[in-house]
Amino acid sequence: MKVLMVLTSHETLGNTGRKTGFWLEELAAPYYAFKDAGADITLASPKGGQPPLDPKSDEPMFQTELTARFKEDADANAQLAQTVRLDSVDQRDFDTVFYPGGHGPMWDLAEDVNSIRLIESFIAAGKTIALVCHAPGVLRHVKNADGSPFVRGRYVTGFTNTEEEGVGLTKVVPFLVEDELVSQGAVFSKVKDWGVHTVVDGRLITGQNPASSGEAAEALIAALSHSQIRTA
Repeated sequence: MKVLMVLTSHETLGNTGRKTGFWLEELAAPYYAFKDAGADITLASPKGGQPPLDPKSDEPMFQTELTARFKEDADANAQLAQTVRLDSVDQRDFDTVFYPGGHGPMWDLAEDVNSIRLIESFIAAGKTIALVCHAPGVLRHVKNADGSPFVRGRYVTGFTNTEEEGVGLTKVVPFLVEDELVSQGAVFSKVKDWGVHTVVDGRLITGQNPASSGEAAEALIAALSHSQIRTA
């Protein structure tokens, strides 16, 4: 199983003067779900090299056993420091792609032509993809082969309007994930703020928030295992 994980390269939180980036738990939990399942993992980002970590996600209250494991894992950190450039990635080299969130992807990956093209190539190849928290917003410009929005009519989840309101960034982010997906015709599913929630709609898997990232990764592993059994 070859898994591509795409991280943001964006580090500026709008006009707040604060930093953002990827959310640590949303990398660490899926990373070890994949690694412990024997996957070969490649990390990529628009600019390549070391992607920015959202400093908020490194605060004590957001730490888990898996974030601690990642921070102590020299090999994982060496890999993180050398992410490959997104424009060098070929869908044909991977079985799936997973997008961790954090606020950063809303500024760069949501508008990145290489990211859009990559996701569309996975879709065209009939491969399952997964995105969590703010990362489902990256689907805003992704199209089906007929030019229609990819998420139209699909069941999805992602960081909710009330969760964004809860962190006080409703007027800072370039768009609200929930509103954007709904405007594209998606059927948005959610549970209580910060609750674990993963939605599987065919070959699209989405998770609501950081706590859902591990569950979304496990759903992706299950989907890939089922596909391999079916095609064996």
